[in-house]
Amino acid sequence: MNAADLVASICLVAGCFLCLTAGLGLVRFPDVLNRMHAATKPQVLGVLLVMTGAVIRLTGQPIVWMLVLVAVSQLITAPVSAHMVSRIAYRRRHVRRDLLLVDELGTPPAPLPDRPHPVHPEGDPDADEPADGPEADSRTTS
Repeated sequence: MNAADLVASICLVAGCFLCLTAGLGLVRFPDVLNRMHAATKPQVLGVLLVMTGAVIRLTGQPIVWMLVLVAVSQLITAPVSAHMVSRIAYRRRHVRRDLLLVDELGTPPAPLPDRPHPVHPEGDPDADEPADGPEADSRTTS
């Protein structure tokens, strides 16, 4: 066992440990924001450590580029998806506000209506009245 194998095995074990703690955090934390924190921070670092250990161990093989692509896509997609899920949870009021230290968004916006917006007869969303009123003639003749 040389030094590269030792470093690769340390990276793999540390990455697996971080992924395990991320999974435990998803089960144990009380609300959505804490769970999103557990799902992104240690999990992304854990996957990056596993990919680093695999790249060190598999140096010189064509699969290394695929591992690099997996690591880059993990860096890009995990924080963005966690941000979107936590933002939706905040707007839908699935967040324990007593656990927030700072509420940067203030009060959440009003909930979305249960029914879709009505469609206007002419398809004009700015139209206030239907097209069969007295102003219908002025719209078509001018």
